[in-house]
Amino acid sequence: MRLSSSLKLRHLEVFVEVARKMSVTQAAEALGMTQPAVTRALRELEAVCGKPLVEKHGRGIRLSSYGELFRDHAGRSLALARDGVALLQGLDEAEGPLVAVGALPTVAADLVPDTLAELRGSGAPGRFLVLSGDNQYLIDQLRRGTLDLVVGRMPAPETMAGIGFDPLYRERVVAVAAQDHPLAGAGRLPLSAFEDYPVLMPSEGSVIRPLVERMFLEQGLALPRYPVETVSSALGRRFVLEHQAIWIISQGVVRPDLAAGTMAALPMDTGGTLGPVGICVRLEHQLSPAAARFSGALRSMCAKLGLA
Repeated sequence: MRLSSSLKLRHLEVFVEVARKMSVTQAAEALGMTQPAVTRALRELEAVCGKPLVEKHGRGIRLSSYGELFRDHAGRSLALARDGVALLQGLDEAEGPLVAVGALPTVAADLVPDTLAELRGSGAPGRFLVLSGDNQYLIDQLRRGTLDLVVGRMPAPETMAGIGFDPLYRERVVAVAAQDHPLAGAGRLPLSAFEDYPVLMPSEGSVIRPLVERMFLEQGLALPRYPVETVSSALGRRFVLEHQAIWIISQGVVRPDLAAGTMAALPMDTGGTLGPVGICVRLEHQLSPAAARFSGALRSMCAKLGLA
């Protein structure tokens, strides 16, 4: 059996979407296909592979051990095919190919927008789509080929299969409050600080959440009992400036606020939260010239902002 006559791009698209949704129904909706068509494509792919890729699990489905092995290969193959098509399509566009960037909150406040403004001011061709979200979501989109690169904190090692990381600088978590907050300018934080005022913390599943929890443990502090868990910069900024909240977040998210003097860093030792910020790309992915220019401009902007 010749692979080229048996395996079609549709098979990979269906399998990758089913693996992502863990649902034939949801995969069919996402792909604009009927459920029988999705099921048929899965069966055809299993016949090509000679192994069962999905299996029943309760009332739903899950990947078999063979499906788990095949998932990354299928995702990377599909992403590479999309890269090639996008590259060729972009060659006919005078304004340059689209560069899809994932921006985590830590770089969305200044580094990414300042870099885009710098590129536009230089007259370099390029069209940009910037997608924000949590780390897991953006890395998933990168692996699927929807994004060219993701800028932000280095993800957890177990999520990095097939992903390369190019470090730009290191940053820490900070505890901040509004400049007119009663604790702003305090020499030390009272033990009751996280009970006396509203507290915003990174949500469960975010890259920095384990670092924040460890920081509290190392300093003998109890985690806030009723925190607002969020990685939304818009919500966090409003809560801090209007409601006397303490916000524990990556420094990059509030760097412009600290520089402008609207927020103040509180006296909390956050040295143990220091970690790398950089660019994630798929290992097999060759960046387009426009994406490569953006990557280089990011590094130059880090130096200009005093981060590198």
